[in-house]
Amino acid sequence: MDTPNLQHAVALVVDALEDIKGKDIEVIDTSKLTSLFDRIVIATGDSNRQVNALARNVEEKAKEAGLNVISVEGQGSGEWVLVDLGDIVVHVMQPAVRQYYALEELWASRAPARRPASPLVEPPEAG
Repeated sequence: MDTPNLQHAVALVVDALEDIKGKDIEVIDTSKLTSLFDRIVIATGDSNRQVNALARNVEEKAKEAGLNVISVEGQGSGEWVLVDLGDIVVHVMQPAVRQYYALEELWASRAPARRPASPLVEPPEAG
């Protein structure tokens, strides 16, 4: 998808999430990290019902706009629903699930801060 169309599609997804009061909406540019998709959109819903409603609204608005909805997964439990729009993958999660999986950290474009490993064995003293 070319950039103006991608930006329009992302805006449509964010608007669809905001319509149903999605919280903590975050858009992550993954274009330099993978060739599978260009953006991830993550949002939080407070209940199974709201998570499903958010995902359903994204799906409906995308179809109305002529976007290809490849699949929707996870509607049964309503804890984490994924809407695959090809170049955009939308994750709608309940707060505990979002915190546990921390997708923002996983897909961050910058390398995570590394800390030195603690040695298993103390090095011998110089002597």
